[in-house]
Amino acid sequence: MTGELAGRYVAVVGPADGARPVDLERATEVGRLLATAGAILLTGGHHGVMRAAAAGSAEGGGVSIGLLPGLDREDGTAEHTYLLPTGLGELRNGLLVRAADAVVAVGCSWGTLSEIALTRRTGVPLVLIDPWDLPDDVGVVVESAADAVGAVVDLLRAT
Repeated sequence: MTGELAGRYVAVVGPADGARPVDLERATEVGRLLATAGAILLTGGHHGVMRAAAAGSAEGGGVSIGLLPGLDREDGTAEHTYLLPTGLGELRNGLLVRAADAVVAVGCSWGTLSEIALTRRTGVPLVLIDPWDLPDDVGVVVESAADAVGAVVDLLRAT
Protein backbone atom coordinates (compact mmCIF):
# COMPACT_ATOMS: atom_id res chain seq x y z
CA MET A 1 0.00 0.00 0.00
CA THR A 2 3.07 2.25 0.08
CA GLY A 3 2.47 5.47 -1.82
CA GLU A 4 -1.08 4.69 -2.92
CA LEU A 5 -2.39 7.82 -1.18
CA ALA A 6 0.57 10.09 -1.94
CA GLY A 7 -0.53 13.72 -1.88
CA ARG A 8 -4.04 12.89 -0.69
CA TYR A 9 -5.45 14.49 2.47
CA VAL A 10 -7.36 12.13 4.75
CA ALA A 11 -9.12 13.32 7.92
CA VAL A 12 -9.43 11.04 10.92
CA VAL A 13 -12.24 12.04 13.27
CA GLY A 14 -13.52 10.55 16.48
CA PRO A 15 -14.13 11.15 20.16
CA ALA A 16 -11.78 13.26 22.25
CA ASP A 17 -12.87 12.91 25.89
CA GLY A 18 -15.01 9.81 25.34
CA ALA A 19 -12.54 7.83 23.27
CA ARG A 20 -12.36 4.20 24.33
CA PRO A 21 -9.04 2.30 24.41
CA VAL A 22 -10.13 0.38 21.30
CA ASP A 23 -10.81 3.69 19.50
CA LEU A 24 -7.32 4.91 20.38
CA GLU A 25 -5.71 1.68 19.20
CA ARG A 26 -7.59 1.77 15.91
CA ALA A 27 -6.89 5.47 15.36
CA THR A 28 -3.17 4.95 15.97
CA GLU A 29 -3.11 2.14 13.43
CA VAL A 30 -5.15 4.15 10.90
CA GLY A 31 -2.71 7.05 11.25
CA ARG A 32 0.29 4.76 10.78
CA LEU A 33 -1.20 3.03 7.74
CA LEU A 34 -2.23 6.33 6.15
CA ALA A 35 1.33 7.63 6.60
CA THR A 36 2.75 4.45 5.07
CA ALA A 37 0.40 4.93 2.12
CA GLY A 38 1.66 8.51 1.69
CA ALA A 39 -1.44 10.38 2.90
CA ILE A 40 -1.34 13.68 4.74
CA LEU A 41 -3.38 13.33 7.91
CA LEU A 42 -5.92 15.95 9.00
CA THR A 43 -7.49 16.02 12.46
CA GLY A 44 -9.15 18.46 14.84
CA GLY A 45 -5.80 18.82 16.61
CA HIS A 46 -6.83 17.75 20.10
CA HIS A 47 -6.57 14.62 22.25
CA GLY A 48 -8.34 11.27 22.04
CA VAL A 49 -8.72 9.82 18.55
CA MET A 50 -7.10 12.92 17.03
CA ARG A 51 -3.93 12.60 19.11
CA ALA A 52 -3.77 8.83 18.55
CA ALA A 53 -4.06 9.21 14.77
CA ALA A 54 -1.34 11.88 14.76
CA ALA A 55 0.91 9.64 16.88
CA GLY A 56 0.37 6.79 14.43
CA SER A 57 1.16 9.09 11.52
CA ALA A 58 4.41 10.11 13.20
CA GLU A 59 5.29 6.43 13.78
CA GLY A 60 4.75 5.82 10.07
CA GLY A 61 6.89 8.80 9.06
CA GLY A 62 3.92 10.87 7.95
CA VAL A 63 2.72 14.44 8.28
CA SER A 64 -0.30 15.43 10.36
CA ILE A 65 -2.13 18.73 10.44
CA GLY A 66 -4.43 19.65 13.31
CA LEU A 67 -7.13 22.23 12.57
CA LEU A 68 -7.84 23.68 16.01
CA PRO A 69 -11.19 25.24 16.93
CA GLY A 70 -9.62 28.03 18.96
CA LEU A 71 -6.95 30.67 18.46
CA ASP A 72 -4.17 29.15 20.56
CA ARG A 73 -1.73 26.74 18.96
CA GLU A 74 -0.80 25.58 22.47
CA ASP A 75 -4.24 23.92 22.79
CA GLY A 76 -3.23 21.23 20.28
CA THR A 77 -1.25 18.08 20.95
CA ALA A 78 2.45 17.73 20.27
CA GLU A 79 1.94 14.56 18.20
CA HIS A 80 0.77 16.72 15.29
CA THR A 81 3.36 17.94 12.81
CA TYR A 82 1.51 21.24 12.32
CA LEU A 83 -1.24 22.93 14.33
CA LEU A 84 -3.41 25.57 12.69
CA PRO A 85 -5.65 27.68 14.94
CA THR A 86 -8.85 28.52 13.06
CA GLY A 87 -10.82 30.53 15.61
CA LEU A 88 -13.96 28.88 14.22
CA GLY A 89 -15.01 26.84 17.24
CA GLU A 90 -17.07 23.80 16.26
CA LEU A 91 -17.48 25.26 12.78
CA ARG A 92 -13.94 24.04 12.14
CA ASN A 93 -15.53 20.60 11.62
CA GLY A 94 -16.80 21.85 8.26
CA LEU A 95 -13.36 23.16 7.34
CA LEU A 96 -11.82 19.81 8.28
CA VAL A 97 -14.27 17.89 6.09
CA ARG A 98 -13.93 20.29 3.15
CA ALA A 99 -10.12 20.13 3.32
CA ALA A 100 -10.16 16.32 3.14
CA ASP A 101 -10.21 14.03 0.13
CA ALA A 102 -11.70 11.35 2.41
CA VAL A 103 -12.73 11.00 6.06
CA VAL A 104 -12.27 8.06 8.43
CA ALA A 105 -14.45 8.13 11.55
CA VAL A 106 -13.18 5.98 14.43
CA GLY A 107 -15.85 5.46 17.08
CA CYS A 108 -18.46 8.14 17.63
CA SER A 109 -19.42 11.15 19.72
CA TRP A 110 -21.63 14.18 19.12
CA GLY A 111 -18.76 16.09 17.51
CA THR A 112 -17.88 13.06 15.38
CA LEU A 113 -21.52 12.74 14.38
CA SER A 114 -21.47 16.33 13.10
CA GLU A 115 -18.38 15.52 11.01
CA ILE A 116 -20.02 12.37 9.69
CA ALA A 117 -23.12 14.38 8.71
CA LEU A 118 -21.04 17.07 6.99
CA THR A 119 -19.02 14.44 5.17
CA ARG A 120 -22.14 12.67 3.98
CA ARG A 121 -23.84 15.94 3.02
CA THR A 122 -20.86 17.17 0.97
CA GLY A 123 -20.17 13.87 -0.78
CA VAL A 124 -16.67 13.40 0.63
CA PRO A 125 -15.84 9.67 0.75
CA LEU A 126 -16.50 8.32 4.24
CA VAL A 127 -15.25 5.21 6.03
CA LEU A 128 -16.43 4.35 9.54
CA ILE A 129 -15.06 2.02 12.20
CA ASP A 130 -17.56 1.14 14.96
CA PRO A 131 -19.97 4.06 14.48
CA TRP A 132 -23.18 4.63 16.36
CA ASP A 133 -26.29 3.08 14.85
CA LEU A 134 -26.61 5.06 11.60
CA PRO A 135 -28.52 4.66 8.32
CA ASP A 136 -27.16 1.97 6.01
CA ASP A 137 -26.14 4.43 3.29
CA VAL A 138 -23.97 6.62 5.54
CA GLY A 139 -20.64 5.32 4.25
CA VAL A 140 -18.41 2.28 4.15
CA VAL A 141 -18.43 0.57 7.56
CA VAL A 142 -15.42 -1.62 8.32
CA GLU A 143 -14.07 -3.58 11.27
CA SER A 144 -10.36 -2.73 11.32
CA ALA A 145 -7.81 -0.02 10.63
CA ALA A 146 -6.38 -1.97 7.70
CA ASP A 147 -9.85 -2.34 6.19
CA ALA A 148 -10.47 1.39 6.69
CA VAL A 149 -7.32 2.44 4.85
CA GLY A 150 -7.98 -0.12 2.12
CA ALA A 151 -11.48 1.31 1.69
CA VAL A 152 -10.05 4.85 1.48
CA VAL A 153 -7.66 3.71 -1.26
CA ASP A 154 -10.52 2.07 -3.16
CA LEU A 155 -12.85 5.08 -2.78
CA LEU A 156 -10.21 7.58 -3.89
CA ARG A 157 -9.20 5.42 -6.84
CA ALA A 158 -12.79 5.77 -8.03
CA THR A 159 -12.63 9.59 -7.96
